[in-house]
Amino acid sequence: MAAAGPRVPVRRSGELRRLERSPGRAGPAASPRPPAGSGRKEGVMLLHLVAEFDLRRDVVPWLAARGWAAALDTSENSSELYVVNIERNGKIIYTWKGNQRNTHIGLYDLQTKQNEHLYMFERDLRIISCSVNNERTLLAVSFRQYTEEERVSRLLQSVSKYLTLLIEIHPINNVRVLKAVDSCVRVQFLYPVEDRNTYTGSRLLLVSEDKYVEQFDVRVVAEEEHKVVIQNSGQLPRARVADDLIWAQWDMMEQRLFYIVPKESRSTLKCVQFYPDENFNSTLESHLDIPVNGTQLKLVNFGYDYCEDQDVASKSLNLQVFTSKAGGLCVCCSLPSDIPGEIRYSIYFLHKGYNKTFTVSLERTESHQLKEVAFMNLDYYVAAYLPGQFLHLLNIHHPDLLCYSLFLTGEDARIDMLQNCSIRSPLTSTVLDCHVGSMYAVSISDSALLQFLHNSKRDSERLAALHCALLHFRHTEDLEMEIICWISENLSTCHSFDPIQEFIIASLYCRMCPETHNLDKLLPYTSLLDWIGIIPGVTCATDIISLPVLEFQNSKGFWEKLNSNLESVKYAEPHLHYHNNVLRREWRNLSEEREERKTTAYLRNIFENAKKVLSYLDTWDSEERLVPLFQEEDYQQQLLMGLLNLVHRIMKEVWRRYQLHSCTFCFDERGSAGEFAVFHIMSRILEAANGMCMPLPPGFHTLHLGLGVRCLPLHTLLHYIDSGVLHLTETCVRKLLKDLDDTEENEKLKFSIITRLPEALGQKVRQFWNHPINANLIARKYVKLLLEKLGNRQRNRPFPERLSVPVEFLPLNYLTNVLAEIEDQGVHPYEKQDDVNVRFVEETALKHTMMLLGLKYS
Repeated sequence: MAAAGPRVPVRRSGELRRLERSPGRAGPAASPRPPAGSGRKEGVMLLHLVAEFDLRRDVVPWLAARGWAAALDTSENSSELYVVNIERNGKIIYTWKGNQRNTHIGLYDLQTKQNEHLYMFERDLRIISCSVNNERTLLAVSFRQYTEEERVSRLLQSVSKYLTLLIEIHPINNVRVLKAVDSCVRVQFLYPVEDRNTYTGSRLLLVSEDKYVEQFDVRVVAEEEHKVVIQNSGQLPRARVADDLIWAQWDMMEQRLFYIVPKESRSTLKCVQFYPDENFNSTLESHLDIPVNGTQLKLVNFGYDYCEDQDVASKSLNLQVFTSKAGGLCVCCSLPSDIPGEIRYSIYFLHKGYNKTFTVSLERTESHQLKEVAFMNLDYYVAAYLPGQFLHLLNIHHPDLLCYSLFLTGEDARIDMLQNCSIRSPLTSTVLDCHVGSMYAVSISDSALLQFLHNSKRDSERLAALHCALLHFRHTEDLEMEIICWISENLSTCHSFDPIQEFIIASLYCRMCPETHNLDKLLPYTSLLDWIGIIPGVTCATDIISLPVLEFQNSKGFWEKLNSNLESVKYAEPHLHYHNNVLRREWRNLSEEREERKTTAYLRNIFENAKKVLSYLDTWDSEERLVPLFQEEDYQQQLLMGLLNLVHRIMKEVWRRYQLHSCTFCFDERGSAGEFAVFHIMSRILEAANGMCMPLPPGFHTLHLGLGVRCLPLHTLLHYIDSGVLHLTETCVRKLLKDLDDTEENEKLKFSIITRLPEALGQKVRQFWNHPINANLIARKYVKLLLEKLGNRQRNRPFPERLSVPVEFLPLNYLTNVLAEIEDQGVHPYEKQDDVNVRFVEETALKHTMMLLGLKYS
């Protein structure tokens, strides 16, 4: 199914289009066999990873072919070769040590699969940060010259510990010192839009360990053969971007800087947007209840320092900001816990106005395995991952109910390629493992999800998997068939939700929302109003937070969608769920209006349009008609059309699954086990539709009743009719009266059905059963209606002479005389049936009496 919201085209280079593809598009691949004794059926991992880049696969052979890797230790734990940065155009910057311990910088192009040598230092340096501009003419490098021990031993106290350089690399020429300080500096070039044909320079961000960010304006002069030199003869122009920050994250795809500044007792998240016209401005401010006292500066996506000080990392915020194409904004933060074996993390859904804090009790509490939670951005989901412990997929667009989050443990949470926590998420649906230097495209495997759905034992797992399959993946007939098959097998195992209702509402939501802007804020996505279930080992606390303040004008893309989400939270609380009260009231009003014969033009148009839609029911698919739904029947069913195709699809798959025939029903034999199973499923469909006050395809009740007659004993059948589970329809009753012979058992069935028919319908179908019992019933109803018309009126004149020969049975004579008088007064309740009169009543009564006495009637 498609993502829940409409996709927004984002300008990006061809290299990253495939990196940013929608989750779930990549086909599943079989995972390695689980360990013996795991008790799990062999299957695939829920998260499917494809290696887009790997240092040992894509770089080491290239280095070896050029003789640059003779002294390179290519083992997994090598610190000689590592990724330094990933640029917006899909270029990956890495560094390695050469034969003479020279420090090299290289670049790998994801699109062309080619490597390029950028620069070499004739020294053994530790590269901390590196960035190349879009034209690959300028290189910014930050590195550590000496450790503190080296400075002391060499008496170099006056020499700076860190150095930041700006280098002309096309051609290799001048080198400028940007910073020579004792604090670490990170560098990052800004990238303009792709279609800019000319360039006059580049802009460079410097993020200092001294908690500030500034922007350098580097102007260049183009010379012959596309060579450039830096134009500024003196100091480069600069502008201060942010101050006093304790955490910062670079969003390279959208050119945004998120950062946090401490403010009194709480922290404040801010965002600066950089524009192609070389301007930038603050666009967002949001207050977060995150403790920041005593924390050290943390920088995310400003390069990847392989040898980051673990002591510094433990004292800094483990926090990341993730955005989604539909305007979602989440802050993911790992929190300290004083309880051994317990992990805490918070997700701030800023676009929804609340925060959820999760506390997880780990199954295994070996101290060496307890590491920080890693967060991944999957666009529709945020993943919280602790290797060897759990994988938690949190729904970004519908996070209010915990049951729509997939929480996996054990083998279900296994990700073979990610066995440590040195994980970064530089792009949507992309993971970089800094420890081994590999970058993976991440997607949710549809086959693994369906396998998980079939194997799940808890309602929370079933509902989360069902919701993911319906709303996260684009609809295909195969996926829909798999879900329908699962529903038909698990109707009785789901206790806290109705899978048919969830399937119907979520499917309609998925199909309709991408077609209309902001429709997802009006339509319900679930049939549940709340969720009182639990996830074993997980507790969740929800807190209302203040909405972010946006500061922008005429902005498009993400900021426009985020603003739309915030507006819907302000003016549409509580969160929209499915309530059928209004719909049920309108349905009742329409029904009453039609019954009172006060049909308005509006209502007549509804009926006419409904008839047109129904006339095309059999053309919805090209297959031969499989399910024998009859064109009938109930105008109330024809008022709403949204469900007909979905229910028809369910019926078709169920019909095929149980190998039922498409022929018209006959009633001369009992139903099979498959028919009984289909009858049960249809009963649940009817229950689900009634609960949502939604229509069913015309002919559904006829088919349902026909299956009931074939499958149920008489007393159960009548109980279902009396309780409203089975609806008596003209098509089925007429066929039943005509096709069944008049055995004693069939007479009971027919009589029981006849007596339960509404009066108008009974008058239409009784003529199809030529039997004394039916004639007796007609006569009784005729007498009853005549007497009701008579009421308590006085009869002062004598009875008229009877034209027929009187029968020597005084009670019958008296009754026929009374009825004849009423008829003479013009009271004829059966005006449309000329064969029903006093004479008919008299003959029927005599015939029935003679039958009861065992006498022959002539």
